[in-house]
Amino acid sequence: MKITILGPAHPYRGGIAALNERLAKELVSEGHEVNIVSFTLQYPSFLFPGKTQFSDQDEIFSFPITREVNAVNPLNWIKVGNRIKKQKPDLLLVRFWIPFMAMSLGTICRSVKKNKHTKIISIADNIIPHEKRPGDNFLCNYFINSADGFITMSESVLVDLRKFNKDKPGILSPHPIYDHYGKTESREIALKKINLSENYRYVLFFGFIRDYKGLDLLLNAFADPYFRENNIKLIVAGEFYTDDSVYMNLISALKINDLVELRTDYIPNSEVPNYFNSADIIAQPYKSATQSGVTQISYHFNKPMLVTNVGGLPEIVPHLKAGYVVNPDSEEIKDALKDYFSNKRLDEFTTNVVVEKERFSWNKMTGSIMQLANQIKK
Repeated sequence: MKITILGPAHPYRGGIAALNERLAKELVSEGHEVNIVSFTLQYPSFLFPGKTQFSDQDEIFSFPITREVNAVNPLNWIKVGNRIKKQKPDLLLVRFWIPFMAMSLGTICRSVKKNKHTKIISIADNIIPHEKRPGDNFLCNYFINSADGFITMSESVLVDLRKFNKDKPGILSPHPIYDHYGKTESREIALKKINLSENYRYVLFFGFIRDYKGLDLLLNAFADPYFRENNIKLIVAGEFYTDDSVYMNLISALKINDLVELRTDYIPNSEVPNYFNSADIIAQPYKSATQSGVTQISYHFNKPMLVTNVGGLPEIVPHLKAGYVVNPDSEEIKDALKDYFSNKRLDEFTTNVVVEKERFSWNKMTGSIMQLANQIKK
């Protein structure tokens, strides 16, 4: 098939771009002709909370990536839509993750539809956003009405989709494993690479830091004397996308400065293996969620996880098998981590992680896309 993916890709950074690139690679390996149409401008700088939207690492791909979409220019949306319409791909796969993108992506889809050939499938990370704003429902409706079908990566997003539209076909297909972040290696080697001592065990909080991700809950859990007494530290690896002073003040107030290793610049892809290979367990104390790319990096590196009972996270991490599912509560987080280290569950949980990760192959995602495409009639 001739397939166009519409969404961010290199040099844009982050999990959405990474999934688009890895999905394109899988589709190419299956014999499809694939290209990615990405952005010239994704967010105006005043709306972007990080330091930069771009990676400074060179990448080589087996498929073309063109930067075409300006997310705030309506004339550009029509131009891009008409160009894709004329190219007549068999499938247009559109990533949708926040309502801000609804007008640009929805307008492009409406233009493409006019060729009466291209089937438009949205891979929806979220329908209802974590951080709500006025106008979200209108924007979501605008985008949803422009697509022919939907792939969601968690049951909670599929449920949210049905609040807007009960008729369009949708398939739940879990987020595949991020298996392109390098190889597993020994804890000792990885710790040396990031200048951390082998004399401690480590809990890793990884990814962009936003308030809904519950880092404050994890910090409060670490105030328990157990962690200092047992030489257990917390690594916070990821860039602040919120006011960092709230967290710095909390660390100081809890007197746990010596237990928290802050690596709060953006972590480039080349450094990701070092943090996961160094960790004993990955903590995602999220207050809200749909699915998470961090869990799929954890599976790649065979790491047990602690997640909270929100969104699709319990679907991904079986409780007391691949890790823990707890409520977003500091006491429950603390108790789970104490159980993990006190009862030396690393080997047991790691064995289970290796089994569980088989559920999240890339060919299952591409199979779901093809199944959905066959349900859409043109």
